Amino acid sequence: MPLLIACKGKSGFSAKHTAEDVTNGIDGHGLTSIITGPTSGIGLETARVLALRGVHVVMAARNLEAASKCKETIIKGYPSATIDVMELDVSSLESVTKFANEYISKGLPLNILICNAGVMAPPFSLSKDGIESQFATNYLGHFHLTNLLLDTMKHTARSCGQEGRIVLVSSVVHRLTYKEGIMFDKLNEKSYNSYYAYGQSKLANILHAKELARRLKEEGAGITINALHPEVIATNLSRHSNFMSVVLYGVFKHFQKNIPQGASTTCYLALNPKVKGVSGEYFADNNVYKPSDKANDAELAKKLWEFGTELTKSK
Repeated sequence: MPLLIACKGKSGFSAKHTAEDVTNGIDGHGLTSIITGPTSGIGLETARVLALRGVHVVMAARNLEAASKCKETIIKGYPSATIDVMELDVSSLESVTKFANEYISKGLPLNILICNAGVMAPPFSLSKDGIESQFATNYLGHFHLTNLLLDTMKHTARSCGQEGRIVLVSSVVHRLTYKEGIMFDKLNEKSYNSYYAYGQSKLANILHAKELARRLKEEGAGITINALHPEVIATNLSRHSNFMSVVLYGVFKHFQKNIPQGASTTCYLALNPKVKGVSGEYFADNNVYKPSDKANDAELAKKLWEFGTELTKSK
């Protein structure tokens, strides 16, 4: 059993609480959620728990066969669950655009967008769009997806009178990044550091949340956006790294969360009424945490927004 710190924060929850714990008693019927990366780890657990609470879940996955099997497994446990599977490779801007257009054409509402898909410390590679793979997958694809679906979320929020929620899965590793924070001018160079590049992409998630929260507040849109750190969890995210495997299964073996605990903050931000109206924050263990100074840099957040807009404008 993990030796997790069990101190409850202001939310009343701690590191030991699971996704089912933080959504206990919440009725999600009538809500629709998109979840990226839903076929394993905390993404799959998030999809399962939201479906358990009555949310109509759209599993946005690169591997349709794997997603369909996950859907079948969830429905076996909860026959009344409503789940759709749609194809999405978040590392490809073309795939993101195709997914968003297809989703919008279906006329589906959207209350909750959970940007969960990600890669961690792979060997250097470029996406189909010529963007460093971690930045492309963890940040840029989700930035593009969010922007394309924002009008749908605004319309849904107005129609149902309930705020929309955007949840970005970041990481405490956002503190371990390049000196500049975001390497705007050297993003795609081969002489990159895989861990700094991962930290960069996760810093970008928090900056995205900060800047979009500011814009939504100015507009008076009924949508919140928050980022989170799921804590150290034994999932296949670290499959590219021998060092990280040592960390996860060695030194921190007794302190890591299990998957139901790892998915708790995502589900808390997606459904729990205690975070109503809270936006632009960084969470861990189901409570607000202070991110790095770079993550609170409003000018860096604006610059990143402009950079992301430029990279996606023709997609």
